[in-house]
Amino acid sequence: MPKSGGGVMAWNVFRFCTALRALGSIMMVLVFGVIGLTYYVVVIADYGPALFHGGLDSLTSFIVLLLFHSLLVMLLWSYFATVLTDPGGVPTSWRPSIDEERGDADPLIGLEHGGANLGLNQSSVLGEPANQRMRFCRKCNQFKPPRCHHCSVCGRCILKMDHHCVWVVNCVGALNYKYFLLFLVYTFLETTVVTLSLLRLFIAFFTEGEISGTPGTLVATFITFVLNLSFALSVMGFLIMHISLVLANTTTIEAYEKKTDPKWRYDLGRKKNFEQVFGMDKRYWLIPAYSEDDLKRMTVLRGFEYPTRPDLDELQLQQL
Repeated sequence: MPKSGGGVMAWNVFRFCTALRALGSIMMVLVFGVIGLTYYVVVIADYGPALFHGGLDSLTSFIVLLLFHSLLVMLLWSYFATVLTDPGGVPTSWRPSIDEERGDADPLIGLEHGGANLGLNQSSVLGEPANQRMRFCRKCNQFKPPRCHHCSVCGRCILKMDHHCVWVVNCVGALNYKYFLLFLVYTFLETTVVTLSLLRLFIAFFTEGEISGTPGTLVATFITFVLNLSFALSVMGFLIMHISLVLANTTTIEAYEKKTDPKWRYDLGRKKNFEQVFGMDKRYWLIPAYSEDDLKRMTVLRGFEYPTRPDLDELQLQQL
């Protein structure tokens, strides 16, 4: 097992890439299996028939079914947006730009050959803190934009890569990170609604309460409650972690890499950090899409350029 530059043991979580790709397909089947089972129990077996009971039962059923279907639509929309949206790749023609304001002329500009033949100093190519833009991927044999990382599962560099998620069979990066976060939000809300709506039946399993339905329906209800409760709790923890990452303007990979450095040059404040992921148009914050205005005026949504803190940039220049 190789060691990192700081002497800490580094473990490649994507070592078994082929297995992870196969696992992703299984996870997709599992997702739709849980959704199908939940739909059967909540809509067909329980609250659907209760709509015709009249009185308070009908009103309660209508509210539960309205919430359930509304959240399900948003969950599936966010899920497919995450699965089908390319997280962002690096064009082979991409080159680091020259910082004219600082007068930094990037020596990598204009070179036409691959990194293996450049004869450059390895530390400058791989991205020392003093030269963040000069990064090169030896696996892809091309330059890497800021905050870009190579995914061994996808076999390419991903813009602002957060992680490779087997649940969505895709990388989570610059272009679909918002969609992934909304998928987590709506999954948590949906599983919470299902858990609360089936709680009375779950309690009745262990009391003398009356439960109607066939043995098969009762077993399905019990399994659905346990699964949705488990997903709600696990997703809640995952969601809290990602909210903290968004507010600090970092990714899962970056949070690990900068754990010894409390000064993060991309942290612009919680409001601006949030807008870099969700956009500035509040009407689009809760849906997996961006407004045309945001796509035009916010270069960060393209995944190549990210504003930095001027104070840390000055400190960085002084250390050169």
